[in-house]
Amino acid sequence: MALRAILFDMDGTLLDTAPDFVAVCQAMRAAHGLTPADEQRIRDVVSGGARAMVEASFDLAPEAEGFEALRLEFLERYQEHCAVLSRPFAGMPELLADIEASRLLWGVATNKPVRYAEPIMQQLGLAERSAVLVCPEHVERSKPAPDMLLLACEKMGVAPADTLFVGDDQRDIEAGQAAGCKTAAVTYGYIHPEDNPRHWGADLVVGHPLELRAALERALCGC
Repeated sequence: MALRAILFDMDGTLLDTAPDFVAVCQAMRAAHGLTPADEQRIRDVVSGGARAMVEASFDLAPEAEGFEALRLEFLERYQEHCAVLSRPFAGMPELLADIEASRLLWGVATNKPVRYAEPIMQQLGLAERSAVLVCPEHVERSKPAPDMLLLACEKMGVAPADTLFVGDDQRDIEAGQAAGCKTAAVTYGYIHPEDNPRHWGADLVVGHPLELRAALERALCGC
């Protein structure tokens, strides 16, 4: 595996952003006179975005009266709380340090809007270290289309074939494959209970950032 760059999905891959999502959902329930929701139920649908989290938090169908108002409230609250509790997953700081020490580039390609993604990267001190941040506003089509990854590779000056894209959703793997990147699926992210990353056809499947670290070491030494 010849590599010059590694791209990460953000939520559930590079960063554990679920605590901020959960905090927003619980604050909304409290504001509406409701008791706290089951935290795991919210975490299970994080990859589905605001719509899925509101649906899970309030047990309300998207077409139900009042749903859109709750979705907009969620987005407004998250704007103020998107970078409070989010942190890199355990092992990710060491992985990023190894990537940088190996003089590889790394960046982020995420379906998270830039108004949330940029503050999070800045708050965690990752903005100045990342070679690129690509969000939906930067392309015509979001993942699973390859546009984000092709743009990220172009900005980094590397070929997709020399790039590994790491994600926790089947859309990530499909986007990487469509772009011509190598792909790695992680099982520690926000995987729906009925989903299985081993069925996505990724080149690698890892259960912890340090497993990916070991795979990169093997690739770089040609082992």
